[in-house]
Amino acid sequence: MAYIESIGKYFLLLKEVFRKPEKTKVYIDLYFREIEDLGLSSFGLVAFFSFFIGAVVSLQMAFNMGDNPFIANYYIALSTRESIILEFSPTIISIILAGKVGSYIASSIGAMRVTEQIDALEVMGVNSISYLIAPKVAAAVTFFPLLVMSSMVLGIFGGWFASVFSGVVSTTEYVIGLQMSFKPFYVVYALIKTVFFAFVIATIPAYFGYYVKGGSLEVGRSATKAVVWTTVAIILINYVLTQLLLV
Repeated sequence: MAYIESIGKYFLLLKEVFRKPEKTKVYIDLYFREIEDLGLSSFGLVAFFSFFIGAVVSLQMAFNMGDNPFIANYYIALSTRESIILEFSPTIISIILAGKVGSYIASSIGAMRVTEQIDALEVMGVNSISYLIAPKVAAAVTFFPLLVMSSMVLGIFGGWFASVFSGVVSTTEYVIGLQMSFKPFYVVYALIKTVFFAFVIATIPAYFGYYVKGGSLEVGRSATKAVVWTTVAIILINYVLTQLLLV
């Protein structure tokens, strides 16, 4: 029953999030602040993971293919591209962001709850749910796809760097492999997933932070729960969207 109650409270919270804001200009200012806090601050981490995971994926592809005369070196780049676009950039990067951004959202809103700042907003007649959460949702949904596209580019570049400078393939072979059998819909599919992932990354931690009870210790526990359940939601959504869009 506790899980059913939590799901119901989550959807009721979403209903309040999408209420028309009282002062649009205030929300626009908050939106750009959240872009910096949630998106721009995460670019360095995304770039680091993307470059080196792309490098590792390309080397693993080269190792698995070995010296098989029936497999051309072009397929190293092709396999790296498909792995990064279809799964690594949208899904793994989103899980990384769930840990970084999700814990930040849950802890920051939770801290406001235990210090009674949210109660003060309610006393002043402010829709605290929309005020605190709506700008985060808008920032995540609009900026995370840009992070994922950057991740795709950096991952493919990392694959080129590792495979070319280790002598596995030449630049020409890598570029030819990247162009082989390319389907633009794969990029669209990845971005569609990212939008759904961004939504749950912004809303599930916000739910845990908003309804936290107790002191600072409970804030930490709510942040941990937020990351766990956001990751679970990402995995489930990933399965459903893959089933609907690719199969």
